[in-house]
Order: sequence, then C-alpha cells, then structure tokens
Amino acid sequence: MTNPIVTPSRLEHFPISFFAMVMGMSGLTIGWEKAQYILSLDLKVTPWLLGTTSALFVVLALMYTAKLVFKRQAVVAELRHPVKLNFFPTISISLLLLSAAFLPLLPDLALGLWLAGTSLHLVFTLYVVNIWMHHEHFQIQHMNPAWFIPAVGNVIVPVAGVPLGYADVSWFFFSVGMLFWILLMTIIFYRVLFHTPIDERLLPTLFILIAPPAVGFIAYSRLMPELDPFARMLYFSGLFLTLLLFTQAKRFLRLKFFLSWWAYSFPLAAISIATLVMSERSGMVFYQYLGLGLLALLTLIISILLVRTLISVWRGTICVPGH
Repeated sequence: MTNPIVTPSRLEHFPISFFAMVMGMSGLTIGWEKAQYILSLDLKVTPWLLGTTSALFVVLALMYTAKLVFKRQAVVAELRHPVKLNFFPTISISLLLLSAAFLPLLPDLALGLWLAGTSLHLVFTLYVVNIWMHHEHFQIQHMNPAWFIPAVGNVIVPVAGVPLGYADVSWFFFSVGMLFWILLMTIIFYRVLFHTPIDERLLPTLFILIAPPAVGFIAYSRLMPELDPFARMLYFSGLFLTLLLFTQAKRFLRLKFFLSWWAYSFPLAAISIATLVMSERSGMVFYQYLGLGLLALLTLIISILLVRTLISVWRGTICVPGH
C-alpha cells in the first residue's frame, strides 16, 4: 500500500505547520535532559529522543524541499497566507531547539545548528514583519496566537547562544522577542474579547500564549545569573496562562483532531522546563515536583499526538485541501 503522504497530490498540501512536531519533540527532549540533570539520573532516554527528533526534522525538511521543487506555487501560496505564513519560522526554531538539545552532548554540532537557526530566524522575522507592515489583505479575524511564532523564536536564541559565547547576539534576539510579545499579546486579547471566536481548528494555538513568557524565563535565566523580579514576572506570567488554559480543558478535549493539536506540545514543554529551572534557581522542592508533573503530562500528550498523527497520515486525512 502506497503511503498517502508522499503522492503528488498529498505533497502539494504538505503543510509547513508539520514542523511544529519537531518543536514539540525537541521540547520533550530538552525537558527530559533537564529532569535527569536535576535528579542526577541517567535514564538512557536522551539518545532515543534526540535521534527520533533529528530524524523527524530531516524527513520533514526533505518533504518540504520536495514540495518547494515540485510544487513551488503551493509554497508561495503558504507564504502569502495570513495564518500559514507565521509557521515558516518553525523551521528555524526547530534548528535552535535541536541546538539546545545537542549542546550537552555535541557542542560543535550544537554551534552549527545554532548559527544556522539564528541566521535563518532573523531572515524569517524580517520577512514576516515586513509582510505585517505592508499587507493589503489582513483582517482582525486572521489574528491568532500562531502570530507569536516568529517572536517566540527570537527568545529561544539565548538558550544555546549564551553557553556558546554569543552574549550580545543573545541579548539582541531576546529584546526583539520581548518587544513583539508585548505588542502581539495586546492585539490577541483585543481580537479574542471583541471579535468573532477563533476558528475551531486554530483553538489549540491558544496554548502558544504560554510560550513567550515561559521561554523568556528560560532565556533570561541564561542571560542573568540571579532570580530577579523580572525573571519571576516572566515565570509566573507563563504559569498563570497555563492555569488559565487548563481551566478550559473540556473545551479542548471536545475538538476534532487537526495538525494544530501540536500547538499543545511546545508551550507545555516550555513551562515544564521553566518550572524545573525555577526549582534550581529558587531551591524550592515544590517547583521540582510541579516541573516533573508537567513533564509527565507533556510526555503523555505527545504520545497521544504521535499516535493520532500517524493514524491520520495512514488514513490520508492529513495533507488534503482545507486541513
């Protein structure tokens, strides 16, 4: 039986949002690395998670390259789409996250991935912001938390950038990310409060609201050695948004499966890792238990996402028009 995802018709509709899977898997990998470090354990899971995540990135990169070569107009259409446009930086974010994941094991490889991810993300950020500023077709209904993705990527740069010795570059990207977090957060809440509800397929992207403050806290912890008031503000902002979204669990559980479900994964990974970092910085065991609990929940959710995605690929319900 031919895999439905590799046929020409499927290739044309192969979505750029597939790279959100790499973000989620990378977050899971870094989370388990952090948990093992804090607990002084080696559960032997890091090589498996790193290998799986790297292989996933390579496969998706090859598939999207094939789409660029054989279905160029479909790629151009995504670049011009008011929502899909914001998923292109998931490629550079994946490189940055893989860099952070490889850093403890292979620093030279981590440096190469970081340089590539940082450079590419700057290009994507400039491109996307230029489109935002000079658009002719965006409406307020197009606005959703996926617009945070270009900004979130900037905040990730210091996570590996500071240990690799690029402090000023890290501060630059951190500042850009924080600037756009504040701007976009205001617009998002204006859109949610005063306009039509977000489309059901994009509701999982509400979890992306967690990512900027959670990743911001992790990055700021690299830039600044002390747990200062700004660090606490970032962490507790992310924790509050996590609690807010957890209170809406029934709403999310009723949703039909779409690839957008992967929007649950990376933000939950970010708050899990941030909580483990908080346990280190504060010395409070409560945060260690909370971080490990969130990591266990993340592991369960990503397991479900992988199964549901594989089922959808096998049934041919992904990579079709309108999905």
